[in-house]
Amino acid sequence: MDYGTFSGLYTGFLIVIFIGIIAWAYSSKRKASFEQAANLVFADDEQALKASAEDKNAGAK
Repeated sequence: MDYGTFSGLYTGFLIVIFIGIIAWAYSSKRKASFEQAANLVFADDEQALKASAEDKNAGAK
């Protein structure tokens, strides 16, 4: 097996891996977990807003 054949097989293997990753990422089974991960950034903000609202309500009493 010469270098050209090996290079071609390696490139084909990488293309198959790439297509597999794309199919995995866009599958409908993963949508819910990706949406949850995307919203993790905002989870701390919501907790901080609730805590500050509770502090304001406690101070008003």
